[in-house]
Amino acid sequence: MSQGKQQDVGRFQFQDKVAFITGGASGIGRATALAFAESGATVVIADVQEKEGHETVKMIEALGRPSHFFLCDVSREDHVKAAVQGTVQKFGRLDFAFNNAGIEGVTEPIQNASLENFKRVMDINVQGVWLCMREQVPVMLKQGGGVILNCSSIAGLVGFPSISPYVASKHAVIGLTKSVALDLAKSGIRVNAICPGVIQTPMIERATGHDEKARSAYASAEPVGRLGHPREIASAVMWLCSEGAAFTTGQAIAVDGGWVAQ
Repeated sequence: MSQGKQQDVGRFQFQDKVAFITGGASGIGRATALAFAESGATVVIADVQEKEGHETVKMIEALGRPSHFFLCDVSREDHVKAAVQGTVQKFGRLDFAFNNAGIEGVTEPIQNASLENFKRVMDINVQGVWLCMREQVPVMLKQGGGVILNCSSIAGLVGFPSISPYVASKHAVIGLTKSVALDLAKSGIRVNAICPGVIQTPMIERATGHDEKARSAYASAEPVGRLGHPREIASAVMWLCSEGAAFTTGQAIAVDGGWVAQ
C-alpha cells in the first residue's frame, strides 16, 4: 500500500457499539476515532487537548455518528473516572476502549536525566493505562464483554538510546496488558496491546525537530522504506476489536513496517 493511502475499514460493522479513545485529539487516536465512526460506532474522545479534541468530535459528527469530548488527563484518577462514567451515562455502554494517550518525554542519556521527567512519563504512559483499565473493566464485566486495546510501541519490544523512561513505560504497558488479559480471559473481555513503529504523527515531528533529513533517516530505517500512517494503526485496532480476533488476547502486536524483525 502506498504511503498515506486510506485503509478500508468499512468491512467492520460496529453499529450500536460505543468506543472510548484517550489521546483522540490527534495522530493515531484521531485516525482510530474516525475509523470507528466510519464503521458505525459512537465515539468518545478523552484528551487534554481541548480544541483539537472538539475538532475530532466535529469530524466524527460529520460522518453521521454521535460523539462527545471529555477533558481528561489520564494520569489523574478523578479525570479518568469522570470520563468513563460520563461515557456510560451519556451512551449507556462501553464496548471498545483504546488507551492511546502517551508522551515521549525528554530525549537525554540517563546520566543527564531528571527524576521529574521519569515520573511524568510513567504517570501518563503507565499509570494512565492502569487507571483507564481499572475504570473500564467493571463496565464491561457488567455488560458481559468488551475489548480493551493499549497503545505500546516498538519501544515496548526493543530498546532505544536516550529515551529510557519512554522505553520502560512502553514495556510496562505490555506487562499490564498481559496480566489483565489473563485476569479477564474467561469473562468475555479481550485485552491486547498495539506496538506502532515510526508513524507520521505530531510525536514523530517533535522527535525529529520537524527536520526533513531526520524524518528521512527514520523512514530509511524502516525495512519497508517509509514511515507508517496513523490510518494503518487504526486498521489494526479495528481488526482486534472485531469478531475475527475473538481468539486473540494478551498479545503485543507490532505494526511497524518490519522494524523489530531486523
